Amino acid sequence: MVISRHPCYMIAYFQDLSSRVSFQEARQGCEMEGGGLLSLESEAEQKLLESMLQNLTKSGPGISDGDFWIGLWRSGEGQTTSSACPDLYKWTDGSSSLFRNWYTDEPSCGSEACVVMYHQPSANPGLGGPYLYQWNDDRCNMKHNFICKYGPEDIIEKELGDRTDTHHDVQATVPTKKSHDASKSEDSFPVVVTETGGLIPNLIYVVIPTIPLLLLILVAFGTCCFQMLHKSKGRTKTSPDQSTLWISKHQRKDSSMEV
Repeated sequence: MVISRHPCYMIAYFQDLSSRVSFQEARQGCEMEGGGLLSLESEAEQKLLESMLQNLTKSGPGISDGDFWIGLWRSGEGQTTSSACPDLYKWTDGSSSLFRNWYTDEPSCGSEACVVMYHQPSANPGLGGPYLYQWNDDRCNMKHNFICKYGPEDIIEKELGDRTDTHHDVQATVPTKKSHDASKSEDSFPVVVTETGGLIPNLIYVVIPTIPLLLLILVAFGTCCFQMLHKSKGRTKTSPDQSTLWISKHQRKDSSMEV
């Protein structure tokens, strides 16, 4: 067994806005899989996540704006409007990292206690530049994408659990939100997006291409039936005339014999 000595990450991106989740839902989704919401230890790790998000944006059409929950937040206790507010933020996984990457004039504090990593490539730049990868505090009930982080020990434990439980679903999920493994970067980091579609769209894709063939078969069948019906009527009309002709001939023959 190969033991990973580096953390792994899962980027949960939902193209459908209605499928995005609150901070607590995102936190629960990560913890259900043995990890936690993303904590960042250094600028190098920040740059690594930025490169992963760039790969996500390039991985397919329609993937663009959408911020990501990370594991930084503060409780409702303590001062929220003073200069001490930024010091109240802590990592949900217990990390003691003091690394921060706030956008200009953030955090704004107040009722905004949970933190997202900006990912708005189509937005016009603000005072702090493009809204890409810097951090912003937001209301915890807002709906966003999220990023999970798994330590090396979590990966080993999860791998052993998968081997002993053949029915274990290894795909990361959020309660009531179904997701699947969409693509992997060069470093084999899993990227998760929502699964769209279902049985009905698949049936449509199968049925629509067969419509011309079905119409052709229907026309051929109708033509064949029409020809058979026409021949049958023709035979019915000619039969009485032939019988009448046969009787007429025999009547003339009998008359000649009597004379």
